[in-house]
Amino acid sequence: MAEIQTYKMLIDGDWVSASDGAVFDSKNPSTGQVWSRVPEATAADVDRAVLAAHRAFKTGPWAAMLPNQRGQVLRKLAELLAEKSEHLGRIESVDTGKMLKETRWQAKYIAEFFQFYAGCADKIAGEVLPIDKPDMFVFTDREPLGVVAAVVPWNSQLFLVAVKIGPALAAGNTVVLKASEHASAALLEFGTLIEQAGFPPGVVNIVTGHGDPCGKVLTSHPKVARISFTGGPGAAKHVLYNSAENFAEVSLELGGKSPFIVFDDANIESAVNGSIAGIFGATGQSCVAGSRLYLHEDIADEFLERMVALAKNIQIGDPLDDDTQMGPLCTLGQMARVESEVARAQAQGGTVLCGGKRPEGLDGNYYEPTIIDCPRQDMDIVDTEMFGPVLSVLRFKTEAEVIELANDTVHGLAAGVFTQDSARSLRVARAIEAGIVWVNTYRVVSPIAEFGGNKGSGYGRESGFQAMYDYTRPKTIWMNTSSEPMSNPFVMR
Repeated sequence: MAEIQTYKMLIDGDWVSASDGAVFDSKNPSTGQVWSRVPEATAADVDRAVLAAHRAFKTGPWAAMLPNQRGQVLRKLAELLAEKSEHLGRIESVDTGKMLKETRWQAKYIAEFFQFYAGCADKIAGEVLPIDKPDMFVFTDREPLGVVAAVVPWNSQLFLVAVKIGPALAAGNTVVLKASEHASAALLEFGTLIEQAGFPPGVVNIVTGHGDPCGKVLTSHPKVARISFTGGPGAAKHVLYNSAENFAEVSLELGGKSPFIVFDDANIESAVNGSIAGIFGATGQSCVAGSRLYLHEDIADEFLERMVALAKNIQIGDPLDDDTQMGPLCTLGQMARVESEVARAQAQGGTVLCGGKRPEGLDGNYYEPTIIDCPRQDMDIVDTEMFGPVLSVLRFKTEAEVIELANDTVHGLAAGVFTQDSARSLRVARAIEAGIVWVNTYRVVSPIAEFGGNKGSGYGRESGFQAMYDYTRPKTIWMNTSSEPMSNPFVMR
């Protein structure tokens, strides 16, 4: 049996165990075997991390750095990420089951996000106001908020860290980052690059543990000024409740059940490939997974014939093998949820066109690519986020009908539209209630483009230049330019 890797947390520039010595195990999803042990932070550990971040914000070297100097440190971090992408990707694959060819690419690509925010650091500006009072010069300045609590899930964790702490640090804030209890190793490995990049102690802290006490203490801490949370709606409700203790600003990204719409004039080959990537990429464990497929009735049969044939030939296996096309689910809990929801869909009249079970001959948390033909919109699976390789398929007749069906959901994160009619694509993109709409493509991101959802998928945006302003607050400064004394306040003119 391979030696079990032991990790520590990063607090105030030191690598530390939990104050009471508690740890929890992390299992390799492709084997089911324990491969690492991670500290389980106590309330005292989280408090120490937040206080360290607060000191770094108020009095440490970070507070005295000029914006361009902060940018230089972020740029160094980006360079290190690019250099260490293979190592980070391998650790993330072992810990989460995501394919190595995806994780190492993502680790390298997020270096561009840090490069982007490095360049943004000295671009934040206030403005002079055309005030309606004589002899007054009034302008706004923008100040960093303070300590940012960044809470990320296990999937796409390095990407989510980049879009959260990139703008936060560029704007001059400090950070306490909470890693997911399901897979913490990649973020702790990322923490070693924080040191090498030259961030002063306390600027970035990384804690590991469960929602209670770790997450609860972090998101309710009186020294936390902003909470950036990505996760499920149940945990988000606790975050909002906790934030009542500190009145921290909050942004939430809560996943979705994204509609993928294919009209009768679409390029079928492109749309099939897009749908395959949208639902079976990352084993369906993506917040923007295109898990509701709406097909125009005239092309539905041909589309499904092609898609089922491709899905049946997807190579499932070891995520470290470059020949693998789909890896395991991250946890046994996900496996149980997927199996339960697929069984319920069948009981409600759904037809499994392919998949619907665990593959034979593989240990670990593997599940076949699954496509379910759904006769009705009101089936539970149509609006339940699966976080697994399960696609719900429905048919439509008209543009108006499919817009209504696409918007008939509590979610609103992403959507895909495939059509060669440019006017229709714009009409539908504008009509869909989602924060991101991809037309004739799917699952693409950029540091320049904002990312976020509507309705039950949360609020607030990440990525893009606007995120810089979300991590600052304006201060209005009034200057009396007159040499005359102020008038008697008790004489009104």
